[in-house]
Parts: sequence; structure tokens; C-alpha cells
Amino acid sequence: LAAFEWDTPNLGDQLRIAKRRISLLAALADLAGVWPLETVTQALTDLADKAVDAALKSLVAAEITRGKIPGMGSGDVETAAGMCVLAMGKMGAGELNYSSDIDLIVLFDESRFDVDDYADARAAFIRITRRMTAMLSDLTGEGYVFRTDLRLRPDPSVTPVCLSMEAGERYYESVGRTWERAAHIKARPCAGDIAAGEKYLERLLPFVWRKHLDFAAIQDAHDMRLRIREHKGLHGPIVLEGHNMKLGQGGIREIEFFTQTRQIIAGGRDPELRSRQTVEGLHQLVAKDWVPKEAADTLIEDYRAHRDIEHRLQMINDAQTHDLPKTDEGFERLAALCGRDVEELRGDILMRLARVAEVIESFFAPDAPEASDTEFLSIEMSARWLTFPALRSERAAEIFSRIKPEILTRVQKAARPEEALQQFESFLKGLPAGVQVFSLFQANPQLIDLMVDIASTAPVLAEYLGRNSQVFDAVIAGDFFAPWPGADTLKQQLRDSLAKIDDYEDQLNAARRWQKEWHFQIGVHHLRGLIDAQTAGQHYAELADAVLGALWPVVADQFIKKHGPMPGNGAVILGLGSIGSQRMTAASDLDLIVIYDPADQDASEGRRPLPSKTYYARLTQAMVTALGAPMAEGRLYEVDMRLRPSGRQGPVATSISSFKTYQKDEAWTWEHLALTRARPIVGDIPLMDAIEVFRQEILNLPRDAKVILNDVSEMRQRIAEAKAVKTEWEAKLGRGRMQDIELLAQTAALLDGHTGRHISDQLKVAVELGWINNTQQELLAKTYALMWRLQASARLLTGEVLDLETIGQGGRQFLMRETHSDDVDALRSELAQISSAAADVIDQSFAKLPTKL
Repeated sequence: LAAFEWDTPNLGDQLRIAKRRISLLAALADLAGVWPLETVTQALTDLADKAVDAALKSLVAAEITRGKIPGMGSGDVETAAGMCVLAMGKMGAGELNYSSDIDLIVLFDESRFDVDDYADARAAFIRITRRMTAMLSDLTGEGYVFRTDLRLRPDPSVTPVCLSMEAGERYYESVGRTWERAAHIKARPCAGDIAAGEKYLERLLPFVWRKHLDFAAIQDAHDMRLRIREHKGLHGPIVLEGHNMKLGQGGIREIEFFTQTRQIIAGGRDPELRSRQTVEGLHQLVAKDWVPKEAADTLIEDYRAHRDIEHRLQMINDAQTHDLPKTDEGFERLAALCGRDVEELRGDILMRLARVAEVIESFFAPDAPEASDTEFLSIEMSARWLTFPALRSERAAEIFSRIKPEILTRVQKAARPEEALQQFESFLKGLPAGVQVFSLFQANPQLIDLMVDIASTAPVLAEYLGRNSQVFDAVIAGDFFAPWPGADTLKQQLRDSLAKIDDYEDQLNAARRWQKEWHFQIGVHHLRGLIDAQTAGQHYAELADAVLGALWPVVADQFIKKHGPMPGNGAVILGLGSIGSQRMTAASDLDLIVIYDPADQDASEGRRPLPSKTYYARLTQAMVTALGAPMAEGRLYEVDMRLRPSGRQGPVATSISSFKTYQKDEAWTWEHLALTRARPIVGDIPLMDAIEVFRQEILNLPRDAKVILNDVSEMRQRIAEAKAVKTEWEAKLGRGRMQDIELLAQTAALLDGHTGRHISDQLKVAVELGWINNTQQELLAKTYALMWRLQASARLLTGEVLDLETIGQGGRQFLMRETHSDDVDALRSELAQISSAAADVIDQSFAKLPTKL
């Protein structure tokens, strides 16, 4: 290696020859037992260091000769004109295997250049880095030196392959992540200006080794292991055939992960725990009593055995693999390289994998927190909490033990502490993991107040938080309690967010996360009295509008890639029911119809063309799936398309011509009633306008009032028979309640040709028709408003029809505030009286014709 300097002729070929020779030498010494594992890996690492350093300096020298690096001369070649390469991962630790990639971060010391020369120097260093990577990675007649990976640099999707040290520091100080902290444990200057690289890493010490631990970051490190398994499909029981010795259960990465996690926990306080090497790191952790000696000895022995197996796998055809063979012949070949009996080797590998997995898992199990001395937290409840997923990790239990007294103190201040505690348990039970949330509570105690407030008031919202605790991130943002931005702003915000994401599934999950945060915000604002039920209903509808408006183009673009542009004039999503009238609750689904205009175009024109009818049917199904499919981030909305022409029997997407024909010639009265609240939400603008014009035409058609009243009366009777009211707290169903009042209001709109969508306006139309008088209109409007407040509150508190026992005292207080009632008995009495009076008005109305028709 000493013979290869930066000015070696034909350096690339010479390095490739050296790689072959040194790999062969190391393999022979390895197989013969002459070199132990550490000597083998260090020899390969030394080769990598020398190769990177020689390649870098040769290219720097060429650029200096060409005058492309401002202010630099031949004397600056030895320091690579301020460039430095950091070896990461196994190369940084001196632990390279035979077929390792080398993970590098390439930097330059910007302090060596004047401000005016910075851009030219930076451009030269980027060229050098690219050429260095090619010199090392490209496959030529002499082979290759090392596959080179530069993706561990800060934000690799947007940053150049070589960046200034100042830029690197700024990145890690502002947005550096847990895995990047772990990666820098092994970081080591390996080429170029070594001294500058060492100073750079010294400046990063506060980022890597923190005095005060972010326990959420520690949980991130624990979760990293599980994410690797999930991403690579490596979960499940250990099966030797094809098992990944690096990433699989009980494998090399698990031991490295275990070691690095404990180094991160304690290394900020004790610099002696900062070793780059895995085995040495475990020895240090034992010496400092962070890991039991027995466990560390087991991990060290199995780590070295795993690495030996990994090396022999890679000796076969220079394979870049960590997978055990999948065939008997493959295992026989591996056993021959190891000089062992096949069955004995298989048993030994399986034993070691299982042993590592057992040791690692035992350290992830939680320590049992001490029983609380708070009287109302029973020992049974405290023990039950330990079985919840949120408290199964050691870190989660540790953090929770710190914040539990604060939580219980605040729970005791609730109007009904026992009820609040029960609801908090529902929240806790639903958490899939606890470290992030508990850490958030610890850093932001005001969130505990909010959580207790929700737990003591809205059980369904507490359970929702348990399943979607990430929405707490929105609470600590500065604008959580800011005024509502409106549908247009929301839609643009979501569109901008989705535009930054390339993967379709990631876009759908991002939309779900975004919607959950805003949905939660509306609920909290309503719960806290910042908005009333009517405003909340409008906000929920505007949120749904924004989701549909932003997601439809995403779904359409994905579909267009496969089947070509929409044939004809595109399609429109028509909203009906609650979204059509722009008044939704926390639990509303979406009543939608998709209408398209093929404009005489028979099929799409794309890679996989479809007939127009099929095209729009499948596009509609894709949109429904995008909204309703359960994904990692849950679902957006349930979608109901039964209001489309012919209901469940009709196609999921309807052509504009068919829609018009159906509405003119075949639609039932109830389908025309539905149009009184129909609203085009998103799609082709001219088509939206055309549909709205047609809606108004249909509503303005002359009608036989006697037939309409008879149809609606029969419908009202069928609804009463099919949907029996089971509780006095029902707000929607039943005589004189919401649906009953809506039928009268929509009937008035249909008889008058009124095109407004709001019930209050439609009730005024009933007065104009001489169907009801002003006093009756005021009664119905008052009744509807009360029922809406009850409905919106019930859906927020329980997600369904109100149950006073479920909501507890806090929920009852919220309900009294929302309905302007003094107590439960007063509300019960008012609901019965006012709905009975409203029912009488409706009965009388349907028994007579409007006087002004």
C-alpha cells in the first residue's frame, strides 16, 4: 500500500490490482486462521483509506495544475486543498468486510478561501468528488476498487456531493436526526485534510453526544431496528434459508444497534464510551456498568462469529450479500469454507441468531414502574397499564415514571377524577408507542392539561389521540389556536405539501397525517369553546373540501400515467348531504357522485387505454380507495356513493348525458330532494359549472305539489318504520328532529325551485310559499339549531348517538354549554317539548298544500 501515492501512474488500475491482491491475501490468512477477524477487517479498511486518499489527492493535484482551485498550489496537494473525506459505518470503525460499500461524506474547509473564490472552489470540489467516486466504483477490465456511497451526507436529495464544513455543521445543529447521531459515532477522517476533519468532528460533538438526553431520540434509535426489519421484510421467526446475517433478527446490525444506543445514552456524560468499534464499545460499556458482562460476552462472541460467516458468504464470487444460502448445496459450500460439518454449522448459526435476539429483546422489555401512591390509581390499574404497548419499552416506562405524578395531579383536579382517569387509560391503551408522546408531555406540560381536559370531556377524542398521537405535534406549533384559514388556503397548503412527495402511497399517507391534525384542531377548538357547533360544522366541511380538492389531482395524475389523459372533458366530484350543504360533524362520511363528460371520445389514449366508461369507473374507484383505504396513517373518510343514479345498482361514475336523462325521466322524488343540497366540489371547471346549471334547471321544473307531498309523506313514514329511535338523546332521527325538519325544508325548496343549500334558507322559502307561518319557521329553525348542537356535540364526544354515561361529568358540562341548558333534566325536557312541537308543525304541513303555489 505504501507504494501507491497520488502521483502513481495509472492510479485507477493500480488500485484495482491492489484490491484484488489484498483481498486474496486477507482471505487466505482468514481461512487459514492466521489473521483474526479484527486484522482482516482492518487490512481491508487500510486499503480503503489509502485508495480514497490517493484518488482524492490525484484529482486535487490535476485541478490545481489546471488553475481551477483558487489560491492553491502544489504544496496544498497533501492537504487536498482543504478537502476531507469522512469514513462512516464499517469503514469508519475499521470493520470493512470483503464486499462492503464504503460510506463517505466529502467536505471542504471553506475557511481556506476568500468569499469571492468560494463558488469556484466549491465547483471544483464537486467535480473532484464525482471523479473520485468514479475512479473507485467504476467497473473496468481490472475490476473495481470499492462501491462508493455518498448518501450519508446531510440531506442527500438536495445537497451537492461535496459541501462545506460550515454547511454540514449548520444542518446538524438545526435538523440533524437520531440516526445521523448514531452514524457519527463511527465517523472518522480517512483522506485529505485529516486535521481539518478532526476539528470538524470536534465541533459536532454536542450534536452526537448530548449531555441532556432527548428520550424520544432514544426511542427513535430503538425503533430504527424494527423499521429496518419491516422495510426489508425481515420480520417473523428465524428461518436459516436466506436469512440476512446483517439486518435480520439476531444479526450483526442488531448488535451494532444495541451498542450504539447505549453509547448515545451514556456517551455524553462519559467520553470513554465513544469507541467506533463494536467489540471495544461493548467492553467499555461493561467496564462502566451499562451492560452486564455476561450479556456483552455473548454479544461479542456472536458478533465475531456472525462476521466470520458474513465474510465467507462474500468470498463466493465476490458477492455483495449478507444472506445465508437458500439451498442445501449452498450450505454445503459455506460449511466447506468454514471447515465444518453442515448440520453442526446450521445448528450453531441458528443458536447464535436466537441467542442474540433473546439478549437484545430482554433489554427492550420495560422496567416495572413503582406503584403510585395516589389513592385513586389502584395497583390493579397501574399493573394493567404495564401491559399496554406504550409502556412495553424500557425508555417509555422510564419517562412515564417521571411524568406520571404530574399527570395524576392534574387528573385529580378534574371535576370527576375517576372518570378522567378511566378515559386517560383509554388514551394510554391506544398508544402504539409511548416514548415520543411521553417525551412531548415532559417537555410541554401544557399538553398534559389538554390531554386531561379531553380525557375528562370527550372519550372518543381521547381514544382518537391514542391511535393518532402524532397530532400533538400540531398543538405545539405556534398557529394551533390561530383563526381558521379557510378552504382555499387549506387546499393550497395540502397541494403544496403533496407536490413535494414523489411516491403515491407516501402522498396518501401524508394527506392522512395532514387531515388528522386539522380534524383534531377543529375538535379541540370546539371542545374549548373557541368555536360553536355551527362553525365547527363548516370547518369540517371545508377541511373535506380541501382534501378532495388536493387529492383528486394526485389520484388523477397517477391514473393518467397508466391510462392516458381523461377522455373528453374530464370529471367532477359532486358532494351531497352534509358535505354538499357544508355542515359536517366530527364523524361524518362523504356522500359523493362522480359525473364525467366523455364528449364522444370512446376511449383514453395512453399506455394502457381504456374505454371511457371503464376509465371513469376505475378512476372513481381509485379516488374512493385513496380516501377510504386503511393505510399506515389510517383512512381519510368513509365514502358513500349510494345517492348516485340507480343507487348500488348503478355505475360508480355517471356520464353527464346519463345523469341528465336519469334526473329528467327516472329519478324519484327523494333523488331530487338530494339535489337541493348537491354541490360540485372539484374537477373540470366548465363541467362543474354545467352541472350546477343543470341542477338549478331540475329544481326549477314545474311539479305537482300534491304528488310531491304524498311522496315525501310516504318517505317520512318509511324512515320512521325502518329507523326506530332508541334513545331520547337522538338528534337526527325521529319526529320533529333533524331529518324530519330537513325533509320539510328540502320539500319547500323543491316546490319553489329554490337553489340554496342551507336548511335555514329553505325554511324561509316554506314561509314564502304560505306553507308555514313565521312563528312555525322560527320554531323549526330553533329546533334544528338545538338538534344540530346536540348532534355535533355527540359526534365529537362519542362518535355516535349520545350516551350520557359514556361521556361522564366533563362531557355533560360541555354538552350543557353547547345546548345553553342549565342541567341534564332541563335539556331532556326541552328536547322532548320542542321536538314534539316541531313534529306537530311538520305533520300539519304535509297534510295541506302550500297556499302560494
